[in-house]
Amino acid sequence: MKNHSHPSDSLQRLATLPPAAAGVTTRRAFLRCGTYALATSLVASAGCIGGASSPGGLMPDLVWGRRGLSDGRLLKPRAITIDAEDQLYLVDTTGRIQVFDVDGNFLRGWKMPLTEFGRPTGMSIDAEQRLLVADTHYFRMLVFTREGQEIAASQIGGIAGNEPGQFAFVTDAVRDRSGNYYIGEYGDSDRIQRFDAAGNFIDSWGGTGRETGKFVRPQSLVLSADESELWVADACNHRIQVFDLQRSPAELKTVWGVEGSEPGQLYYPYDLVLASDQTIYVCEYGNQRVQQFSRDGQSLRILGAPGHGEGQFYQPWGLVLDSQQRLHVLDSNNHRVQRFTLA
Repeated sequence: MKNHSHPSDSLQRLATLPPAAAGVTTRRAFLRCGTYALATSLVASAGCIGGASSPGGLMPDLVWGRRGLSDGRLLKPRAITIDAEDQLYLVDTTGRIQVFDVDGNFLRGWKMPLTEFGRPTGMSIDAEQRLLVADTHYFRMLVFTREGQEIAASQIGGIAGNEPGQFAFVTDAVRDRSGNYYIGEYGDSDRIQRFDAAGNFIDSWGGTGRETGKFVRPQSLVLSADESELWVADACNHRIQVFDLQRSPAELKTVWGVEGSEPGQLYYPYDLVLASDQTIYVCEYGNQRVQQFSRDGQSLRILGAPGHGEGQFYQPWGLVLDSQQRLHVLDSNNHRVQRFTLA
């Protein structure tokens, strides 16, 4: 599933490839940990088309989105975030960023500056209401205003490599209220790097591995409300890891999750959100469901099942909570968003 050659080998080769070849390499790397999940989810969804099925008993109050290329339509959206005004930002496999209200009405949109080699897989809104985009296959984090104007001075990265400030394939980026950035990456690095408000490297932690404190595709990063912790969806290790940000480099505080499809188990967790009631909702790409956990990893509820009906998911990639504590799930390969009002 993962190439365990010397960490610098693939990136050194990638840096010397012509653009066309580099694009092929990035796509292959992107598929390394997801191929098996794709195959098993296709099998799981066969026979599940039609009537809704949700083991948790909670059905969506709104389902919106259609496959397409025009404004307001979606093509395999891969990341979702929400701003202070409850506007939803989605990026899909065309490289478009589109903004919607919480009822699914299209507001505005723009295109990523480069898309030939791949499209973003992570986004977040910072305290200044700027959009941070993990420009995955271009080894960098980009920053935009909410209207889509790129803030070039805030870019971090852009060079493939293992040195501080260089990246493999960027998965996600978040920023704390002090201005520090936390940027995850997978591939030959599988680490998180921390930068100050000016984009200067501070420290990093992780590395490729199955041991606690290491990662195999840290796909989603979420700051705790007090910003003392960083929660990480360690996707290909099928677990959640929590790090103490008061230390430098950050130290592991908690880890939970094992591979599987039973309640309490995880299979390719691609995103998570911390709710105000101190529970955690985890989006499982592989199990095609959302699972609610206590802070110590005890399963509380399961939403969804494989399929195409309302309340079912087909390879979901992300989720957010709005100001009314409604959960919006990015039902990626159904090209839509489903909204749940949480009881």
